[in-house]
Amino acid sequence: MNLPTEQYDNLLSEKCEKLTALFAPFNAPKLAVFASPTQHFRMRAEFRVWHDGDDLYHIMFDQESKKRYRVDSFPIASELINQMMQSLLPLLKQQDVLRNRLFQIDYLSTLSGQIIVSLLYHKNLDEHWVEQAKQLKLRLENQGFSVQIIGRASKQKICLDQDYVDEILPINGKNYVYRQVENSFTQPNAKVNCKMLEWTVDCTQNSQGDLLELYCGNGNFSVALAQNFRQVLATEIAKPSVSAAQFNIKANHIDNLQIIRMSAEEFTQAINGVREFNRLKGIDLNAYQCNTIFVDPPRAGLDADILKLVQHYDRILYISCNPHTLCDNLQTLNQTHRIERAALFDQFPYTEHMEAGVWLVRK
Repeated sequence: MNLPTEQYDNLLSEKCEKLTALFAPFNAPKLAVFASPTQHFRMRAEFRVWHDGDDLYHIMFDQESKKRYRVDSFPIASELINQMMQSLLPLLKQQDVLRNRLFQIDYLSTLSGQIIVSLLYHKNLDEHWVEQAKQLKLRLENQGFSVQIIGRASKQKICLDQDYVDEILPINGKNYVYRQVENSFTQPNAKVNCKMLEWTVDCTQNSQGDLLELYCGNGNFSVALAQNFRQVLATEIAKPSVSAAQFNIKANHIDNLQIIRMSAEEFTQAINGVREFNRLKGIDLNAYQCNTIFVDPPRAGLDADILKLVQHYDRILYISCNPHTLCDNLQTLNQTHRIERAALFDQFPYTEHMEAGVWLVRK
């Protein structure tokens, strides 16, 4: 598989033109554009496994023809994933228990050098599997890998040690630790994620008061942004992400960030007095003077109730994985706020996908 690296600059320019056109109705300023490395930029990858006699190898499916094709190297993925792909398969071929009915391999890698390999099966995993998986882990460690092995089957998840890795991201010259949990959301392009974090920190320089963040995940943004605010209140519904966020708060010595396990919808109901929640016992929402809100919603964007909530804040920082739903939301937000800064983050080179950011202030 070859990447058209020589076309990268032109492809990025096309994205820039498209996003500029989308933002034009809102009188957005000139885009800040943050490029990606041209290869080895993706920190996670998933492959189906094809068995051919004594051989087995990674495959993917062509999106148009739906035909499978063999993948021996994958320049989109991090160098660490590529190294693991080369080392892992010869070892799997030697172990019948590990290779039998294996149908998928997922990789989660980091800039810190740690990697998770998840092996997915159409069979129950027993003590023989565990024994061989331990031997596999030892052999990979002897080759220099810092690796976690996870086995998955129907209603089964077996971790030999742990189901997470600890990433280290350099943000404005300081290293931040981020625990990343297998099968939980993390930003896929670590180098561009660092640029996103630096941009959001720069936007919120000299902020007064407190920050509210909805959809905080593992605290990716809130941990870095806490330095610019008196206090930060963040919400997240997924338990593994909340647990990782709590670890990240401690690991980075953040003392002004509180995470609540609630969905954005639930928090909107709570703050509007529609419902009371036991999870908010002991938390005085009135102690927060949040005049800035940060949102990084799912592809569908913000629903009407959350949009109404967001408009109450003087400053809005909005990161979007879908510029079209962002623009739908801007139709409403533009009535009360103006776009002070706008950015394009090229998380997914060689695709149509665009990650966008806007910094809005009240008119």
